Amino acid sequence: MQGKSKKSLTSLGEVFTTFVAGLLLSGHIIAQQAAMMNPGLVGRDQTEAIRINEAIFQATGFGNTTMVVTPDGNVIIDTSLIVNAPRHKRLLQAEDDGPVKYIILTHAHGDHTGGVNAWREEGTEIIAQDEHYEFVNYQNRLKGMFSQRNAAQFPSLNVVQLSELEIAEGVDNFGADIVPTIMFDEEYDFEVGGVEFNVLHTPGETYDHLSVWIPKYRAAFVGDNFYTSFPNMYTLRGTKPRWALDYVDSINRILALKPEILIPSHGDAIIGEQQIERELTRYRDAILYVHDKTVLGMNQGKDVHTLMAEISLPSDLDIGEGYGRISWSVRGIYENYMGWFDGNPTSMFSTPVDDAYPQLVELAGGAEAVAMLAEAQIESGDLELALHSADIALRAEPKNTRALQARLAAFKALLAASDNSNEAGWLGFGVRESQAALDSVLSP
Repeated sequence: MQGKSKKSLTSLGEVFTTFVAGLLLSGHIIAQQAAMMNPGLVGRDQTEAIRINEAIFQATGFGNTTMVVTPDGNVIIDTSLIVNAPRHKRLLQAEDDGPVKYIILTHAHGDHTGGVNAWREEGTEIIAQDEHYEFVNYQNRLKGMFSQRNAAQFPSLNVVQLSELEIAEGVDNFGADIVPTIMFDEEYDFEVGGVEFNVLHTPGETYDHLSVWIPKYRAAFVGDNFYTSFPNMYTLRGTKPRWALDYVDSINRILALKPEILIPSHGDAIIGEQQIERELTRYRDAILYVHDKTVLGMNQGKDVHTLMAEISLPSDLDIGEGYGRISWSVRGIYENYMGWFDGNPTSMFSTPVDDAYPQLVELAGGAEAVAMLAEAQIESGDLELALHSADIALRAEPKNTRALQARLAAFKALLAASDNSNEAGWLGFGVRESQAALDSVLSP
C-alpha cells in the first residue's frame, strides 16, 4: 500500500505570523520546505512504508531510508539519523524482513549513516566511496566545532552541544570509526537475487557522494545531489568546498542513464522519464547559471558582496531556496576559487575590523546613539543594517540594553520572514543568544 507522510510547520512566533503568511510557497513545495524547517519532525507520523514499486520501499525522515527487496535478501540505501533508525526499520521490515545483504551509504553525513548499527547483521556488507575515509576523519577532527554549529542550525534534532562535550586538549586527525567493508573509486557493481546494482561516484554534496543505479527498475538513487530547493552548496554550519561543476557533472551522469524512477534522500521520488529529465535538467542548469554568473563577475572585478546581491535565477530556472541560498552559493563559489583574501591589503593583517568599533562608537556619541540608529533601521525595514549597527554598539558596550533589544527585534523580524530552514536555524540561534544576553542584563 502507498504510505503517507504528513509534514508540519512549527510556528515562528505569533507576533510575526503576518510576515510568514506572505512568504509561504504552494502545494508540494510547501510540504517539503515546511518539513525542512523542522527536520526532527519529518516522517514522525508515518504509519507504513511508501511503496515506490514492487521492490522498492521507503521510510521518510530527515534523511530517508530506502529498501530494495530481492529474492535472496535486501539492500538498504542510507540509514537516516540514529533517532529515526528504529522506526524506519520497523516500517520497512513490515514489508519484507529478509536478510540485509548490503547497506549503501550515499555519503557520510549523519542523517545518512546514523542507523547503520540498527540495520547491520552478521555478514552485511557496507559500501561507501573511497573519499569516505577522509570525510569521516574530517568530521571527527572537528567534532567539537560541528557539535556547536549543528546544534545552532538544527535545534529540533537535539544535537549534543559543545558545552556537553569534553573540551579537546589535542587533535585526533585520523581517529574516526571506518564502518564500510567495501570501498571503491569510480564504480562498484554487484548482484543480489538476480538484481544488478551499479554504484557510481557522483561528487557534489560531498566528495564521497555516490549514486545507485538499478537497471532492472531503471531507478536512480541520487542521495543529496537533488532535492526540492537550490542545493546547499555552502552550508552555514561549515563545510569543505562543494564544487558547483561536480554537481553538474554528476547530474549529467544520472541524466545519461535515462531513469524512470528518481529517488532522492530528502523528499519524494519522481516517477517518469520525461518528468525526471525536466527536473534534473532544470536543477543542473540552475547550478551552472549561478556558477557561470559568479565566475563572470569575478573576472569583471566585482567583489563578492556585489555578486551576492546581484545574482538571481531567471524565472524558468527558479527552483526555490527553501534549503540552499543562492547568495551563500555565490559566496561559496567565489571563495572556493579564491580563498579568504578579498584583494584589500588591509585584510592581510590579524587585527579584525571590529577592533575599530569602540572608538567609532565613541565618536558617534556612544553605544546608546548607535543603538538608536539600529532602532531607526528596524523601523524603516533595514533589518540587516540594524544587526550590523547593534553589533557595533555591543562591541563597544556589550551590556547595552537598548542595543541588545534592537538586535533581538531584528533577529525576530528576520526569522518571521524566513522561508529557508538553514537561515531560520541560525536566526533562531541569534534570537536565543540575544534573549539570554538581555535577560542577564535585566536580571543579573
